[in-house]
Amino acid sequence: MLTKMLKRVASTLTVVVAVFSSLALPQKVFGAETQYFPVASSRVGPYSAMGTGYYGAQIDYMNYVNMTGGVNGVMLTWQECETEYNAVKTVECYQRLLEKDGQRIVVFDTLGTPGAYAVINRMAKDNVVLAQYGYGRTDGADGRVWPWVFNAASHYWSQIAVKLKFMAEIEGGIDKMKGKKIVHLHIDSAYGREPLPAMRKITSDWGMKLVEISIPPPGLEQQSQWLQIRRENPDWVTFWGAGSGMNSTAMTNAARINFPRDRMMYVTFGAAEEDMYPAGDAAIGTYAVANALPGEYPLVKDIKDKVYGSGKGNLADPNRIGSVYWNRGLGAAVMWIEALKNAQKMHNKVGKAVTGAEFRDGYEALNMTEARLTELGVGGMLAPFAISCANHEGAGKFAVMQWDGKKFNQVTGWEAPLDPKFIRGLVEDSAAKFAKENNITPKKCG
Repeated sequence: MLTKMLKRVASTLTVVVAVFSSLALPQKVFGAETQYFPVASSRVGPYSAMGTGYYGAQIDYMNYVNMTGGVNGVMLTWQECETEYNAVKTVECYQRLLEKDGQRIVVFDTLGTPGAYAVINRMAKDNVVLAQYGYGRTDGADGRVWPWVFNAASHYWSQIAVKLKFMAEIEGGIDKMKGKKIVHLHIDSAYGREPLPAMRKITSDWGMKLVEISIPPPGLEQQSQWLQIRRENPDWVTFWGAGSGMNSTAMTNAARINFPRDRMMYVTFGAAEEDMYPAGDAAIGTYAVANALPGEYPLVKDIKDKVYGSGKGNLADPNRIGSVYWNRGLGAAVMWIEALKNAQKMHNKVGKAVTGAEFRDGYEALNMTEARLTELGVGGMLAPFAISCANHEGAGKFAVMQWDGKKFNQVTGWEAPLDPKFIRGLVEDSAAKFAKENNITPKKCG
């Protein structure tokens, strides 16, 4: 089924009909309040498999919320703009989506670190939450310096620390990592370089040799980089790619030089079914980390029954429901709606739309316990987390998966870095440096 799914995806990613269908806004219920959301999608170009799944799920969930009574009666509206995962176009889309029918957006989700960096300095001025779901500027997790930026529920420095922890466990302990060589193979962008501050520090502390190798976007040409890897003969490779073409190309090149796939660890943006299938048998054994696990969880099934059963689904191929990218988009949208519920309650506006400042308060009050996640129908799909005034990351946890040729198998539970306080210290140091350089007085948190 998934093989057929992939073939359909490959042939429909740029179908204009899919884009047009996503632009159809739900009809406004007479007399009902509405809350407007932006969809800064990336449905075309080399990163389209990621964007169609992620943003398709967000629209599916908003449709689902409307079909089940809205948010305390407040109905959701949205508008979509195509960024092509391009920073300049992301800024254009942000400006285009900022207001509609007199209502301003309360949250923005670029699904890309370059785009996040491009708009991040506008958030405070515009009173818009930048929801970096596992991507973006890492020191945005310090809410005292970045009160409008959130990395919920985990960021790239925690992710690379979890990967190194997993490698150490495979090798027999941190002491066994001394003298090991690791290659960080990454797309040459802010996204590809984002984990390096933490990675450089940890590998140095452990006595490892780190080799950094970049790949020009869109990453389809990698032969010279893999020849360099063959010369370096590393013990591990961390792959920080984006787009199914780039991600699958890495696996086929690894097979060509006989580099073992069970010594490769993929970033969350390479950890989806669409990234694995094009590589065929060359993908078998590859490790990847997840901040949202695939599977048909209760909420996933309910959306499939209600939304797709009514012919209102956003995906061209319903078989993609429950895949990694779709579930991740669902996780992001669930956070939006929980924040909206919080904001309504906190500001005595139940049944009414909220402002950006009120929504920010609601987002900062997110407390996604295991019980609450289960109540929402996504228990086990996401790591439990809570946000606070100072800590805008939350969980800081990831699950390791391994590809068997047909599906991902979960290898670990939700794992935190070996020393979360160390990672948090790096975040605070980076944020403090930015604040000093830009004359920012950090917010005081109680």
